[in-house]
Amino acid sequence: MLRISNEWHDYECLDAGNGKKLERWGNVILNRPDPQAMWNVLEDKKWNNADGIYHRSSKGGGQWEFQTRLDDYWTVNYKDLTFKVSPTNFKHTGLFPEQATNWDFMSEMIKKANRPIKVLNLFSYTGAATMACAKAGASVCQVDASKGMTEWAKENKHLCGLDDAPIRFIVDDCLKFVEREARRGNKYDAIVMDPPSYGRGPNGEVWKFEDNLYNLINACLKILSDKPLFFLINSYTTGISSIVLENILKTTILPLYPNGKIDTGEVGLPITRDNLVLPCGIYGRYIGND
Repeated sequence: MLRISNEWHDYECLDAGNGKKLERWGNVILNRPDPQAMWNVLEDKKWNNADGIYHRSSKGGGQWEFQTRLDDYWTVNYKDLTFKVSPTNFKHTGLFPEQATNWDFMSEMIKKANRPIKVLNLFSYTGAATMACAKAGASVCQVDASKGMTEWAKENKHLCGLDDAPIRFIVDDCLKFVEREARRGNKYDAIVMDPPSYGRGPNGEVWKFEDNLYNLINACLKILSDKPLFFLINSYTTGISSIVLENILKTTILPLYPNGKIDTGEVGLPITRDNLVLPCGIYGRYIGND
């Protein structure tokens, strides 16, 4: 299934093509590379007049060219959530707007549960999913190997008005943390993860999606409560089909919790100019029968 994040007001994918996308973040227009936008598009002057343009380097990486003096950061709203946005050295902005469809899914599941829900957010980045779950009433533990991203997530907590919400921020290797939680006997009603293609933990631990995902999922099964609400996996790893996530979930979590169901597919963003959809990754969901 294709799930489109089409309920934004402060974000808009204005145009896409030629390996790039033109976006509006609040009042700021950014021109960024996007390898999924492989089709040709006739670029009008708004592409070159963007407030910020990210130029890739032939040696890898790249840099921003700012044609307008921008603040170091600004904020955007999604429904009752507020997030800090700031262009980073790696072309990112600290937020993946296509994930809004998953924020809505998790929020709705938590609100309908009518019971206390504990959520574990792995590879949590700047904590958007954390804030969506906490805003819906869950207690959340979020884990990321980056101290800088964790500090950013704490800023998002404040911006969302969640200063008193039960959120734990952990800087750690995700697999090691999950294994320790199992030894401690801690349980979670819902788990969400956004594992990278490749990464390193705070102590140099190597993560490779295709090598480590299955082990992490099996480790997570040991800390799921008796009545799991959802188990959500996001992926941006090139070459991995949503059917892979479907098969993994069907062979790991479904046999243990057969009353639930599996939902997998792609997430995307609507493109304003031509009503196309920009594909932005895949998802896999186990949905408990609450």
